[in-house]
Amino acid sequence: MRSPKLAALELKRFGRGKLPAAALVAILLLPLLYGALYLWSFWDPYSRLDRIPVALVNADKGATADGKKITAGDEITEGLRDSKVFEWHEVSAEDAREGVEDGTYYLSLTMPADLSKRIASSSGDSPETGALEVRTNDSNNYIVGQISRTVFSEVRTAASKNASRSFLDKIFISFSDIHDATEKAAEGADELKGGIGKAKKGSKDLADGLKDAKDGSGKLAGGITRLNKAAGDLETGAGKVADGTQALADKVNGIAADVRPFLKDNGKMIGDTARLVEDTSRLARNNLDTLVKLTPGVATGAHKAADKLAEIHKARCVDAVLPDPACADLEHAKTNAADAAEIADDLNTLVKDNNGDLKKLDAQLKKLEKQAKALADRSPHLDDDVESAVAEINALNTGAHKVAKGADQIHTGLGGAKTGSTDLDSGVNRLKNGANELDGGMFKLVDGSGELAGGLNEGVGKIPDYDKQDRDRRTEVMADPVQLAAQSLNKAPNYGTGFAPYFIPLSLWVGAMVAYMLIQPLNRRALAAGASAWRIALAGWLPVAAIGLLQVGALMSVLHWGLGLQMARAAGTVGFLALVVCCFAAIIQWLNARFGAAGRILVLAVLMLQLTSAGGTYPVQTSPGFFNALHPFLPMTYVVEALRRLITGGGIGPVWQATAVLAAFTAGALALTAVSARRKQVWTFDRLHPELSL
Repeated sequence: MRSPKLAALELKRFGRGKLPAAALVAILLLPLLYGALYLWSFWDPYSRLDRIPVALVNADKGATADGKKITAGDEITEGLRDSKVFEWHEVSAEDAREGVEDGTYYLSLTMPADLSKRIASSSGDSPETGALEVRTNDSNNYIVGQISRTVFSEVRTAASKNASRSFLDKIFISFSDIHDATEKAAEGADELKGGIGKAKKGSKDLADGLKDAKDGSGKLAGGITRLNKAAGDLETGAGKVADGTQALADKVNGIAADVRPFLKDNGKMIGDTARLVEDTSRLARNNLDTLVKLTPGVATGAHKAADKLAEIHKARCVDAVLPDPACADLEHAKTNAADAAEIADDLNTLVKDNNGDLKKLDAQLKKLEKQAKALADRSPHLDDDVESAVAEINALNTGAHKVAKGADQIHTGLGGAKTGSTDLDSGVNRLKNGANELDGGMFKLVDGSGELAGGLNEGVGKIPDYDKQDRDRRTEVMADPVQLAAQSLNKAPNYGTGFAPYFIPLSLWVGAMVAYMLIQPLNRRALAAGASAWRIALAGWLPVAAIGLLQVGALMSVLHWGLGLQMARAAGTVGFLALVVCCFAAIIQWLNARFGAAGRILVLAVLMLQLTSAGGTYPVQTSPGFFNALHPFLPMTYVVEALRRLITGGGIGPVWQATAVLAAFTAGALALTAVSARRKQVWTFDRLHPELSL
């Protein structure tokens, strides 16, 4: 009898009564318990998180920063309620603690009293980090604790983003303030540059003016030196004249009684002396004239220099918006020029104050000259008028002494004027040198101010000046500079879809395992008839494979139309699962045929090894090394990977690889079952009396 007919006869047994039929129906529906029921229980748990009771404690007292009220706790609370992530219950801190401990709440979120204060501190001198306090209790539910960490991480990120946005907004406002301040500084630098340019011109005018003043002071010093020399000569000559007239008067008065013989005998000598007095008086008058003419001009020149320096000092140091850097030197120059003018004034005053004396002296000299001339003219006849001569000689002596005293006073005054004019000339020379240095320094200052103005104007262009719209946009970007551009290839729409590739093969393995609890792995009729080993193996495999195909149809129908499982490749998924049940049936058949009652235990053990090493939940790389070693050698590994590509999409390379692996496992298991069938055709004592029977 052929294998398909033997398989059909095996299935007909289940139609001979209600209980066998019910058992067959139970075998068909058994995968639904593992596949559909499990997946249904957590098909989309994240969409129902709003049913999880969570305690919310808002103890934040708020804070004030830059005159603005900050209530971070209220803002976070409002955001959490709007998000509807959990079923939030606003309670006190004590109620939250007790609720988490007794299971009333799965967890609690507390916003401390100083949350806003810590967030506001980011703009102060001592910034602090704000903290949200999460309290969980894994004895209530471990998974909820894991979910809460993800949710509250997003809450923390949002709160940090809001705090960063406020802080960065102040930074961008500061940029604008710095821009405005720098712009004002640039304008000031431009004004400084213009002022320094004017100061540079003023320093040039000062240097030129001091050069002229130096020339004038040099001339003044030279003129006063010459005047002093002339006054010295005048003083010397006048002294000699006074000495001569005194000697003459003494002699005349001493020998007045005997003067006539003397005058008669010495008439020529008297005439010569009178001529000498006449000549000396004339020379003195000429020197006085020179002194009177030069002194006013020198005083006028000194005053012009002093007035010019005073004007420059007033323009650069008193009236200027930006004081001249060389104000100290200008002050010194102004003082020295004023001193020089004062000395010149003293000299001029000396001449003016003594102008009456000088005029009188000049008149006296003129008179003396006239008298000397008259005496010289009359000297041959003096003996004729002795009394008249004695009187005139005494008068001449008196005048000569007055002239000598006036000449001494003039010489003394001119000596002081000479010293002052020399000091004035030296001071003006130093001022001239300082003005030249100032002029040179002003060149550098002009260049430096130009570079400063240029640098500040250039800096203004580089410092950003954000308006409110631009500032808000940049603050938004800087507060959250790196966003996660998540792109999920072949995204599973829900939790159940993601786990379907893991639970579907599990349910089909269990279905085949239970089927072989009711169906013999090796057909007894074929064994008794002495059929070929391959026929016996196929006869025991085909009924379970057929049941497996029905299980696939029932399971996938419920998953698709009942739970809403969407498959990227529906036909490919069903066709691949047909191969899966054929492979699983062949493997389970061989384990039962080869090991008998112990094979059922081995079937369950192989299932456990596959579930733990297939990588159906966490990546297999996260499992211990033992499961990583088993991973490539068990069929469910390839089934899970292929179903992921068939259900959620992606390249089908793993599908073809899994097809080849499952075909090899199927062929290999059937071959091993055939070997076991050949052995079963020989009856032994162990077969008649097995050590273990289930």
